[in-house]
Amino acid sequence: MKEQVVMSTKELERVPTIEKVLQGELTNQEGAEQIGVSKRHFRRLKNKYKEYGAKGLRHKSRGRPGNHTINQEAKRAAIRIIEGRYLDFGPTLAHEKLVESKEISFSRETLRTEMIRAGIWKPKKRKEAQIYQLREGREQEGELIQVDGSPHAWFEDRAEECSLLVYIDDATGKLQWLEFVESETTEAYFEATRKYLLLHGKPLALYTDKHSVFRVNTKRADSASTEDSNGETQFGRAMRELGVELIPANTPQAKGRVERANQTLQDRLVKELRLRGISSMEDGNRYLSEFIREFNERFSVKPKSEIDAHRPLLKGDKLDNIFCLKQTRVLSKNLTMQYKNKTYQIRVKPGYEYTLRRVKAEVIEKIEGEVIVKYRNKELEFSVIEVRPQSEVFNSKIVNRKVEEIKRRQGKVLQFNLLGGTFLFCRKPDISIWG
Repeated sequence: MKEQVVMSTKELERVPTIEKVLQGELTNQEGAEQIGVSKRHFRRLKNKYKEYGAKGLRHKSRGRPGNHTINQEAKRAAIRIIEGRYLDFGPTLAHEKLVESKEISFSRETLRTEMIRAGIWKPKKRKEAQIYQLREGREQEGELIQVDGSPHAWFEDRAEECSLLVYIDDATGKLQWLEFVESETTEAYFEATRKYLLLHGKPLALYTDKHSVFRVNTKRADSASTEDSNGETQFGRAMRELGVELIPANTPQAKGRVERANQTLQDRLVKELRLRGISSMEDGNRYLSEFIREFNERFSVKPKSEIDAHRPLLKGDKLDNIFCLKQTRVLSKNLTMQYKNKTYQIRVKPGYEYTLRRVKAEVIEKIEGEVIVKYRNKELEFSVIEVRPQSEVFNSKIVNRKVEEIKRRQGKVLQFNLLGGTFLFCRKPDISIWG
C-alpha cells in the first residue's frame, strides 16, 4: 500500500519550480523569487527534494499539536470554576477574576470560545448601528460632570431594590462619586453632591437628565413641591448659589458616558457585591470607595489638558445653608402661614404685628428636618399651632416597589368579625369559611 502524504497547495506548487532549477532552466535566485523565499532557504528546499522527493517539502509540524496549544484539561478546569462561582459572568469579567486568582493563564478570547462551546455564554447579535451626533469629551477634568441615578436590584434578592447615584467626569471617564440611596430625591442628591464637593471641589457644570429634581417639567411651578415660586427646582437653586451650571440633556444618548457607565456598573458592581457578601446600602456605600479606585485604574483615560477645572469651596459657600429647602410664604393678617400641612404662627413683640402682615417670608428646611423662617435675613420666632394629617407622597421611581408592598400586604389573610362569626378571606374566594 502506497504511503499517502498530505501537502498544502503552496507546497505542491513549489515542485515544478524546483524541477526547472534542477534541469538548469532557472537559477537558484530566479527559483527563490518565483516561490517567494530567500535564496538560502531555496537551497534547503532543493536539497530536501533531491533526497526525499516531494514529501520532503512538507512542513515537519503538520499533524502535531502547536507549541503554544493550551492544554484541554486547563480549559475544562476553567469552565468548571465558572460553572461553580461565576455562572452569570460575562467572558471579560470572568477572565479578570480567574486571572486575579491565578487560576488560568490563557487569553480572554480563548475563554470566550470555550464558554460558548460549553453553552455558558451566548454571543450577542450586533445591533444595527444608530447614528448620533458626535460630541467630543471636554478637555479638562472638572469641566463637565455627568450625573444620573440608576434604580436597580443592586443587591439582587438579598435586599430591596434601590438607586445608585453616579457622578462621572466627561473628560476622563473617572467615577468621581457613587452612593446608594433609597430613591432619587432632592435630599438624596443634596447629600451626595455635598460629599462630592468636599472631596473634589466645585465643577464648572453638571450634565443631567430631565428628572424633576433638576428641571421643572410642568408649565406652572407648584410652590408647595420641590420647586420654588420662580419655577426653579431646589437643586437648581442650590447649584446657582454655588456657581455651578446645570445643563439638562435632551436625550439619554446625549449623556452617553454616564448611561454606558450605568450598564457597566449593573454588571460588574452587582457581581462584586455578591462576591463580597454585601447585602445592605450601608455596607455597599462603605465598599464603593474601593470599587471607584479599581474602576478608575482600569477604565479612566488621560484628559487632553492636565489642568483641573474644579474650584475650591469659598468661605461664603456654607453648604448647610445651601443644601436645604427654601420656599416663600406670604404671612396672613394673623401672621400665620402654611407649610407642609402645618400652620405656623409667627410671634412678635406687641406693636409690631402690622409690619409683618402680607409680607413674603422665607421658609428654610434643613436636611435633618429643622425649619427656620426668615424675613429680610432675620430669623422669626414661631410656634406650630395645628398639624393636619398628611398622606405620604412617594417618588415616581419607587411607585412599583410600593405597589408590590401593597400586593403582599393584601395577599395575607384578613380576619374580621361579622354578626358574631369570623370570615377568613384569602386570594382565592372559594376557600372562605364560616367560623
